[in-house]
Amino acid sequence: MLGAGVGAPARYLVDLGIRRLHGSPWPLGTLVINILGSFILGLVITGGGSTLLILGIGFAGAFTTWSTFAMETHTLFVAKKHGIAWMNLLATLVLGIAAAALAHSL
Repeated sequence: MLGAGVGAPARYLVDLGIRRLHGSPWPLGTLVINILGSFILGLVITGGGSTLLILGIGFAGAFTTWSTFAMETHTLFVAKKHGIAWMNLLATLVLGIAAAALAHSL
């Protein structure tokens, strides 16, 4: 609960900050959040114990957001912004997995 209590507000603040700086239809805030969260989880996954519970499951779990990613991507498809939607889908999956793998290898 402690990690989630920090992760969810952090997600909101990071997204808000990115939205203020970034004005395109690309949901960059969600992309950045999910990549950072994947990196954090990759760092702590092998640690186990309370570190995994607080930072991995708690913080990273509350910080990242699959549902927002899914809805934003769907909304782009509905708005006929197919190129942006596909780029968002591929960037989130590829960069998220790469961030987790890189962090895990560290």
